[in-house]
Amino acid sequence: MCFGKPMKDTFIEAKLVSPKLIRIAFLTSLPFERFYATLIKDHREETNLNVTRFASSQGNAIAEALLETPLELGHSYFVKSNYGLVPLSVDEATDFEGFDEKFDAENEALGSLYEKDGTLFSLYAPLASSVSLKIEKQNENVFSLFCLSRKENGVWSIFLQGDWKNAQYVYQVVNSEVLRETIDPYAKASTANGERSVVLCEDDFLLPQWKEGLKPLKSYTEAIIYEGSVRDLTISQNTNIIHKGKYLGLIEENRHTKMGHKAGLAYFQELGFTHLQLLPIYDFKTVDELHPEKGYNWGYDPSQYFVPEGSYASHPEDPLSRIKDAKAMIDILHKNGFRLIMDVVFNHVYDWQTSSFEKTVPNFYFRKKENGQLSNASGCGNVLYSERPMVRKLIVEAAKWWIDFYGVDGFRFDLMGLIDVETVRKIEEYGKSQDPSFMVYGEGWNMGGDSKVALSSMDNAKMLPGFAFFNDGFREVAKRFFGGDLSERDAFRYCYLGSSEQTSTSHPRFLSPSQSLNYVECHDNKTYYDYLHYTKNISDEKELLARSKLVLGAILFSFGIPFIHAGEEIGQTKYGKDNTYNAGDDFNEFDYSLLDSRYSMALYFKDCFLLRKKLSFLSNASLEEIKTFTQIENISSGLRITFSGDLEEFKEVNVFFNPSNEPFTCMLDADQDILLMDGDALPVGIKAMSVLVPKCSMLVVALKKAIS
Repeated sequence: MCFGKPMKDTFIEAKLVSPKLIRIAFLTSLPFERFYATLIKDHREETNLNVTRFASSQGNAIAEALLETPLELGHSYFVKSNYGLVPLSVDEATDFEGFDEKFDAENEALGSLYEKDGTLFSLYAPLASSVSLKIEKQNENVFSLFCLSRKENGVWSIFLQGDWKNAQYVYQVVNSEVLRETIDPYAKASTANGERSVVLCEDDFLLPQWKEGLKPLKSYTEAIIYEGSVRDLTISQNTNIIHKGKYLGLIEENRHTKMGHKAGLAYFQELGFTHLQLLPIYDFKTVDELHPEKGYNWGYDPSQYFVPEGSYASHPEDPLSRIKDAKAMIDILHKNGFRLIMDVVFNHVYDWQTSSFEKTVPNFYFRKKENGQLSNASGCGNVLYSERPMVRKLIVEAAKWWIDFYGVDGFRFDLMGLIDVETVRKIEEYGKSQDPSFMVYGEGWNMGGDSKVALSSMDNAKMLPGFAFFNDGFREVAKRFFGGDLSERDAFRYCYLGSSEQTSTSHPRFLSPSQSLNYVECHDNKTYYDYLHYTKNISDEKELLARSKLVLGAILFSFGIPFIHAGEEIGQTKYGKDNTYNAGDDFNEFDYSLLDSRYSMALYFKDCFLLRKKLSFLSNASLEEIKTFTQIENISSGLRITFSGDLEEFKEVNVFFNPSNEPFTCMLDADQDILLMDGDALPVGIKAMSVLVPKCSMLVVALKKAIS
């Protein structure tokens, strides 16, 4: 319906700036006249506005009108004046005091809820004056349009009788007289590239999750985490993996490289890690799902939080393929003894302006600075307003969906320091109620966050005792020390104990080593090989690989949670680049041809994995117990860590680290078994009372208990 337009050479904007106050702004070349205005509600009711202020200057004017009662949201409003007619923007209402309480829909089931005899559609849109459902039944190729009804809490809903399984739909939402078409923020299924939401029948996907056979975790420190992406781990042309770049490629059995070494799932089994952390597998924006070969992205550009990424599906044109394949991947990983950690980005979205969030509730989902500007603490243009109850609801519901429907075993939170403490606690509480071994950890950087509530940074580690944090202190110290900077030795002693012990120079960073995720590289860092080569200017290949093995040994035999980036175990390069999020397969894929040439390195780390599991005190001891049986001493240019006491089958275990370019010798009190070594010294399997620790290497020896 057309109501006219502003006068020539005149711009007018009307905005609700408080529950009872409308502000009208003018830009005009015309002389100002006596001003009057009326408010039109739902294209019918007209009410004269009480203009309490009018000020003008050089073609600009401001008028303010005071309402007798707070404006009732959920209706269409226009302001008509002697300067023209304009829609009334109510977007500012989301910042009014009491908005969240008035429009509390935390107990509502949002999205599409399918039953064979009918489907309920519900959308949270408290500002909207109308919401329509545009829907097409499967294989009919004809859309129908239905108007939804509004509840007082701002939820619009409709129940459609009949069987709507796999129907495709979008919403048409009118906010402040602007109609925008949007997918469902709570949709569980989607067409390719997120063009339409799809009604999902959950009962069609009731598959076993195979969790019963997974070994329970007594502590996070029993985990050994291996990080990669679906595409990077399967795309190589040097294997016979069939589903390259796909969910199913991760679970193909008996795959191998061109030289016959194990690849894919078989390679994971050979390494023996406990947890596979996958880069985002929810739906992300910037890869064309129908033509994934034309683009590349890690997936830190979220689009749909409840829907798996379609470019990894075997048939991305089929909305159900991504669901079937993602569930199968997780289920088969479980069946083979691996737990799956999902990398989640609940701190920002790809593009806030075109997101389903902004289209359904403008000015609501994203955090602002005190001056009203959008926060960019994430560096990605926006930050989710996680502490807002209905935003928290969406985040928590998405997490629950992945836990219940897909069976994920934990979350790695991207930029966790931007998410409020209460939200991540709710996710932790639910995850551990379903599985006590559920893991939660993330990037705890303090990035400001533009929030007045406690955020989940490392500064608040005491508020999050059940969370682990990427320990960037360990990362930087270990990189330098094992790269040959011997001045970092004392700093590494602190990091070795999980950054949890008071020293003369450092306060505890964490409550215990179970909060310290120990690593030297992850997806968005330079690889350690590249750090040594391009930053430390080490060019000798033998030294580069020796130091690469040494630092991984340090990760695996320190107190805390070992975290390994795929390819780190074979000294993989990204040619000096670090944040290769869109650089393509050449920089990011797991290099199986390199594995063929350095397979002995992979086997060495398999032995490290096995020995860490055998030395259970590294993962099961409390901080107080660690203090009683651990002694760290400087020896020559390296370190000797001695564990003594009741260590199961051992009376004493010694770990030597030598990051220097000179070997050193150490005398022991008795002949000890060499459990693990790297270098040119004595072979494993014999005893020694005097041990040579080669340059750039680690050595583990142990004294077994006497057999009574």
